[in-house]
Amino acid sequence: MKLKPFPPNTAWLNTDKPITLEELKGHVVLLDFWTYCCINCIHVLPELAWLEEKYKDEPVVVIGVHSAKFENEKDIGNIKHAIARYEINHPVLVDNSHRLWTVYGISAWPSFLLVGADGEIIGKAAGEGVRDALDSGIRKALKEGKDRGILVSQKVSIIPDKRDSAFLSYPGKLDIDRKRNHLFVSDSNNNRVLQIGLISKTKGEILEVIGGKNKGFKDGSYSEARFFRPQGIAFHKDYLFVCDTENHAIRRIDLDNWFITTIAGNGRQAEWGAKGGKGTDVSLNSPWDAVVQGRHLYIAMAGSHQIWRLDIDSHYCEVFAGSGRENIVDGPARAAQLAQPSGIAVGEGELIFADSEVSALRSVRIDNGYIGTYIGEGLFVFGLRDGDFDNALLQHPLGVHYNAGIVYIADTYNHAIRRADLKNRSLTTLLSRREESACDLDREVCKTLALNEPNDVIFHDNALYIADTNNHLLRVFDLDSKTLENLEIQ
Repeated sequence: MKLKPFPPNTAWLNTDKPITLEELKGHVVLLDFWTYCCINCIHVLPELAWLEEKYKDEPVVVIGVHSAKFENEKDIGNIKHAIARYEINHPVLVDNSHRLWTVYGISAWPSFLLVGADGEIIGKAAGEGVRDALDSGIRKALKEGKDRGILVSQKVSIIPDKRDSAFLSYPGKLDIDRKRNHLFVSDSNNNRVLQIGLISKTKGEILEVIGGKNKGFKDGSYSEARFFRPQGIAFHKDYLFVCDTENHAIRRIDLDNWFITTIAGNGRQAEWGAKGGKGTDVSLNSPWDAVVQGRHLYIAMAGSHQIWRLDIDSHYCEVFAGSGRENIVDGPARAAQLAQPSGIAVGEGELIFADSEVSALRSVRIDNGYIGTYIGEGLFVFGLRDGDFDNALLQHPLGVHYNAGIVYIADTYNHAIRRADLKNRSLTTLLSRREESACDLDREVCKTLALNEPNDVIFHDNALYIADTNNHLLRVFDLDSKTLENLEIQ
């Protein structure tokens, strides 16, 4: 089967021009079918980057085919943000109607098609851990093309988009030292953590910059240490625990001695079925958020679809709940199924978490690991609907915060903050783009900048502090005045 012409009138992103089959003649082409919510798709991006670097001087072209799962992922602006956030350097074709997905019989994210220099499809693969197989296929395709004399001598020129810099770059998660009135934020794409002293509700000053802007995996002082797109942070006593997500590690920041230490994770992604281990001997899988309860750090392990727990003293880390299979199935700890848990908070005798891929608000009992569901029905059931828990809908939420029977939810793909009343089992919307006064950055005149894929929310001083990720801002929603303002950072 030959590679078919790309559909006309389809958006191409991260390139200075649409790519045609004519331009790809004599090239080896790798198509990556992905959607930006998918943790497995995120995991393979470094593998694709490795292949691109290896074959940068050869006629090899990688093309992402973005085939959205969620409605929110069909928005061109949102896809552009995902390309920037994950530092993708190859062109991306937007396949919102799943035309190419259907033509080539794709059934899972991520999936790959390898195309020879003659335009014939020579290989197909799906899932993670296929880098070596793709590498081997590319090598063979290049040799065959060279032997047949059909490789081009000049590789097609593709210019990716320029990346703007910002003081905050895709801020991820938040926590607070209530005694000192210090706010912590994982400044994810700047690969650092910021400690901000709150001067007032809407003003703060930078007290500490922890880590450098260059990604890496290194312990040491605040200036020496390096992170790689950190997400979850959990304040406890004189320490800050950090989910160093793309290093697959848990780091501990000693706030008194200004020093960072790795307490779990060896920098390698854990394979399916990993049970745990101690300290830096253990492999983890995209820890996305964490919270302290008692002597344990509980971790939303997005990559393995589980909740793990880490003994703060011994640094022993193990599976707490979830079989590792991806779905929404309640039940005993090791039988239940989760789907990319990405936000976690402590409730009354339970941990409450945002199970993003099933658009759910779920819980796990601290005493026995039993999993239950407040809101959510399935992998493809999502929306923006208030009401009782049985009828309410979320869309890929990533952040939760519990306070006095209320769970505040960063309902990420609805660009909303929702309020779940656990006693009355009802969900209401506090903030969303539906508000008539809300706008986006593309409009010249507006009253209030709308949220753009908020990743986290915390309650403090009768206000909600929000990581407004795609706007590169921290926002403050005053629960008394019902006003939304930017946190002004000095």
